[in-house]
Amino acid sequence: MSTTWLPLPDDSPFGAHNLPYGVFTAADRPGRRRVGVRIGDLVLDAGAAARAVGEPSDLLAAENLNPLMASGRSSWTAVRTALTSWLTDQAHRAAVEPCLLDLAEVELHLPFEVADYVDFYASEHHATNLGKILRPGQEPLTPNWKHLPIGYHGRSGTVVVSGTPVTRPHGQRKAPADAAPSFGPSRRLDIEAEVAFVVGTPSPMGTPVALADFAEHVFGVCLLNDWSARDIQGWEYVPLGPFLGKSFATSLSPWVVPLDALRHARIEPPVREVEPLPYLDDRKSEPWGLDLAMEVVLNGHTVSRPPFATMYWTAAQQLAHLTANGASLRTGDLYASGTVSGPEPDTRGALIELTWNGEQPITLPDGTSRTFLEDGDEVAITATAPGPGGLRVGFGEVTGRITG
Repeated sequence: MSTTWLPLPDDSPFGAHNLPYGVFTAADRPGRRRVGVRIGDLVLDAGAAARAVGEPSDLLAAENLNPLMASGRSSWTAVRTALTSWLTDQAHRAAVEPCLLDLAEVELHLPFEVADYVDFYASEHHATNLGKILRPGQEPLTPNWKHLPIGYHGRSGTVVVSGTPVTRPHGQRKAPADAAPSFGPSRRLDIEAEVAFVVGTPSPMGTPVALADFAEHVFGVCLLNDWSARDIQGWEYVPLGPFLGKSFATSLSPWVVPLDALRHARIEPPVREVEPLPYLDDRKSEPWGLDLAMEVVLNGHTVSRPPFATMYWTAAQQLAHLTANGASLRTGDLYASGTVSGPEPDTRGALIELTWNGEQPITLPDGTSRTFLEDGDEVAITATAPGPGGLRVGFGEVTGRITG
């Protein structure tokens, strides 16, 4: 484990063991987007640092992460090795230190150009809870759930960076007691605390990606909030699934944590009662379960701590299934885990579960209660993972405030 020459706290989740990538603008050049690397509460201008040490890089001088992401695994490793050296070797300090900016003084942007967006449904606890809520008296899980990672294709054009206001969506709604549908603002606006995976290396159409090739294609991991209008979704989703109830906004954290920073977070996934088909069978391969500790905060109050370690389907299985029919991958493809929920009430990752479809409101410290989101509410999702030597790897946060 390398130690940076910066005076960071020993337990910083953004030390040299992490080094997540992002994109920023600064006051000195407000129109120019630059690749940044977070260390502590600072942002390294990566392109400027490369020039300063005499190793100029077109990949780090780009305006987003797409060129670096497209360059492939060997390039990712080489760039990360160089960044680590610049921030840990005292010989580079004089050249690199002027390339550091205060995090509070830069504006963060969507770190890459999103190609396609797919959202999965991989938490057994979440799927079971929703089955009990929406189909009482029936088997909670659908017959296919333990045979394949269920997902839907979302809208990449409405993926926004953390901090972007979320406008309450309008659409058709029909409560069970209503004689006919009506049109208006969603009355049951919800969150979904998720983990997202960012594709770097593309794949040709007609060539599925095997489980073992996951790390050759996935560049890194970030946090995602799949905002959901439950009333719009409930009326529209039969028979084709989520559409307008999901596509109005999806918030993404500004930092992409490299897979190489998560070596110590890898764990075996939960035991599966149903034997997966060969293309999804990971029992003899290296596991891609991840031990992430998440936290959901509503208006400054922690309402849930979802454990990602409980997810039934791994990101490697999701990628294998996503391409099993021959669908190609593109640089910038984004796919998300689905809502992360654990077995206990305070580990559920969506308000529809936390309030049991509005029957059990949450009481906040200011005395107000919530079933679903109100205008002005702000949600923040954070996460950390185990790192080397007992350290934690930070993901930052994904936030959004509801506007009318």
